[in-house]
Amino acid sequence: MQIIIVVGMPAAGKNIARDYANEEGYSYYATGDIVRAEVARRGLDLNAENTAAVSSELRGTDGMGVTRLALQTALEEKTAPVFLEGMRSWPEVELIRAHCEALVVAFLAPRELRRKRIISRGRADDAPQAFDSRDRREIDYGTAVPIALADAYVLNTGTMEDAMRQLDAVIAKLKA
Repeated sequence: MQIIIVVGMPAAGKNIARDYANEEGYSYYATGDIVRAEVARRGLDLNAENTAAVSSELRGTDGMGVTRLALQTALEEKTAPVFLEGMRSWPEVELIRAHCEALVVAFLAPRELRRKRIISRGRADDAPQAFDSRDRREIDYGTAVPIALADAYVLNTGTMEDAMRQLDAVIAKLKA
């Protein structure tokens, strides 16, 4: 099994990997989807505060609870690669690599561009006024380490097509 671990700060462009996987017929699992589904299952409003609280709870004391759920589902897949998004610490990467071959792909975008994206996308769990605290929480989770130690990078400052081409080149090398 090959897993592509997609990492990046909020609004860096990780959803481009989801679009790519969908277009190419690959499975894609995001820890954020698991968290949002749990918020809904509990009947809570889907907002930044509830999402953050449920995310912290599901991560558990070791920070890897949601990753275990996503990995378990990914390992049941029959086709590879499988994309996993939302790992926020190096121990999560190591957990995945203990079970299969994995490549870490980090999406990068400057802070102000990410802030503008948060404002424009208008997701219920995005609060522009919470941008700074969300970035801080992500860094406190350890997100910077998998980004810094990634195997490949997608610099997402241009068009979606540019980023898609960069990701396609990474995947082509993996398949070669």
